[in-house]
Amino acid sequence: MNREEKVRVIESLTAKLRVGSAVLVDYQGMDVARSTDLRRRSRESGVDFVVAKNTLTKRAADEAGVEGISEFLVGPTALAFSEDPVASAKLMAEFADQVESFALKGGLLEGGRVLGEAEVVALSKLPGREQLLAQIVGGISSPLTGLVTVLNNTVQGLVVALGQIAEQKQSAEQS
Repeated sequence: MNREEKVRVIESLTAKLRVGSAVLVDYQGMDVARSTDLRRRSRESGVDFVVAKNTLTKRAADEAGVEGISEFLVGPTALAFSEDPVASAKLMAEFADQVESFALKGGLLEGGRVLGEAEVVALSKLPGREQLLAQIVGGISSPLTGLVTVLNNTVQGLVVALGQIAEQKQSAEQS
């Protein structure tokens, strides 16, 4: 890799470290079929799977102002970047369960918070961003639906009561 390529890799990693979250993994011993499967699943999940030299990753982390990931940059290390931290953690944890030679090392959340392996596993068990948004919308709309139902029933009850009063008056007038 020449100097220009290294500079491009560092710039790309720096930008990704500043913007999103990352999960660091040990991919040593993966065969080509598993690697291809991981890359395909990463693309489908909106996760950017990057293999880069540890020295370039360290430089990018320094430029991005990220501290504390040097301890994870030992041996073969790949990074899974995504805007949704749960998506990358979920995919990498799932893959680590399926492939013996694939292991989680740690992670990084937006804002520079470094996570250990156990924290990445815990993060992977959370519902995804889309599911959380759906739960929030459901939680907000549920009371509103109840209010509309109560108001509708109140108006309907008033109409029924007025109808009964009208019937009673007509009966009284006819008698």
